[in-house]
Amino acid sequence: MTDPIPSTPPVDGAALLDEVEAFHRRFNVFPSAAAFVAVALWDAHAHLLDCFDSTPRIAFLSPEPGSGKTRALEIVETLVPQPMTAVNASAAALFRSVSAGNGKPTILFDEIDTVFGPKAGDNEELRGFLNAGHRRTGVTYRCIGDGGQQTVQAFPSYCAVAVAGLGSLPDTIMSRAVVIRMRRRARNETVEPFRARIHEAEGHKLRDRLAQWAEHARDLVMGAWPDMPEGVSDRPADVWEPLLAIADAVGGHWPERARAACVTLVTASRANDKGSVGVRLLTDLRDHVMVGIDRLPTVAILDRLNALDDAPWADLQGKPLDNRRLSKMLAEYMTADNEPITSRNIKTAGSVLKGYYTADLWDAWARYCPPPPESPLPALPGTENMV
Repeated sequence: MTDPIPSTPPVDGAALLDEVEAFHRRFNVFPSAAAFVAVALWDAHAHLLDCFDSTPRIAFLSPEPGSGKTRALEIVETLVPQPMTAVNASAAALFRSVSAGNGKPTILFDEIDTVFGPKAGDNEELRGFLNAGHRRTGVTYRCIGDGGQQTVQAFPSYCAVAVAGLGSLPDTIMSRAVVIRMRRRARNETVEPFRARIHEAEGHKLRDRLAQWAEHARDLVMGAWPDMPEGVSDRPADVWEPLLAIADAVGGHWPERARAACVTLVTASRANDKGSVGVRLLTDLRDHVMVGIDRLPTVAILDRLNALDDAPWADLQGKPLDNRRLSKMLAEYMTADNEPITSRNIKTAGSVLKGYYTADLWDAWARYCPPPPESPLPALPGTENMV
């Protein structure tokens, strides 16, 4: 009788994630401790992708080059399963790689601003692939075959994606991502130089141990419904659910640290989220233009909007906001009576001007704008109610 083959002992998940975080800290300078927590959890979640209904993207973004984004992707690459660097990959190459059936790649997309930037009009297929692939049911439809023999085929798009780039990303990506706002290292911030031929092997050892832990943790993670921190719901909850499930599965101090990181990064994303240009318009009207008044002529609204600092209105594709565009943008939103917001007559001294009434905007403000400032701004001089 032969002795049974001993089973592989379980891996201490909490201690392993501590090592993964420490590995990142050797080579990366992230803007906060919350970022290190999130990235370590994201590395682990890539090994259990089939246990989740969705996968959050992780986005390393900065306003300037030289902020450590590419190095962050390089370290992630050593820790995740089947990494696929996709700087110049076509959409066809990506969705065929994901649907090949021999394990899902983890796509690492550097210079993502070339895909979503102002000159990226020919990258709609890549946009569609990245938008569809965050859900396990996500597919990309393509015609295959020649001439009249073409048929429509669905290619699975679900895979883990980490991106790095300058500036920002479309709302469809940002709302599905954990966003790490990278900065250039200060003079007093130092990191260990990363040498691929030396340090890749260290990362791969951690990767293999993450894969080993994942096999033992699969039952703990599958179907988990982790408790969300207060105030985290809707899309942010979808983003963080897999990461919190990983934290709960490893135990130790990670459940607490993960939820603290969740609150920190979700709060930061909301502070940086200006919403669509339409929501920005509504918010600026509420918080800066029509404070304390119930109506204002269009000419006065445009003067005040175009004079706002840190606002886009004075330079919309090279031109200031004008009456025609203001009217078009506001007409996309409805009054409380479910009518498009339009200008109305406002009686002034000796004349009648077209303008907008606060009463027509209240419903849109309540539905689309973030909460108003805790300390309302005082009314602008000379903007007392007109009759």
